[in-house]
Amino acid sequence: MSVPATDRPASTEHTEHSVESLGSWLAERIALYLKRSPSEIAATVPLAEYGLDSVAALSLCGDIEEDFDVVLEPTVAWDYPTVEALAGHLAEELRALAGEAR
Repeated sequence: MSVPATDRPASTEHTEHSVESLGSWLAERIALYLKRSPSEIAATVPLAEYGLDSVAALSLCGDIEEDFDVVLEPTVAWDYPTVEALAGHLAEELRALAGEAR
């Protein structure tokens, strides 16, 4: 259920990540999986309420790994069940990785 490379943003180089920008990225990606508009994905609504299943969650983890070079557990969509929670967690992970690289 991965999104074809042609649907991805041209630049996969990420430097600074705000929770807001990560939330937008997540909403866009989740909307693609669920065949919805990103504006329909509210940051505080549990992803399971939209019908996000384990296959889509696993694909989302793969997209995060590919685009941000960070590996997350496949259960991350259930551990952080909203776009807001997941974006916050992802921002923390990226900050930690950036700190290790310095």
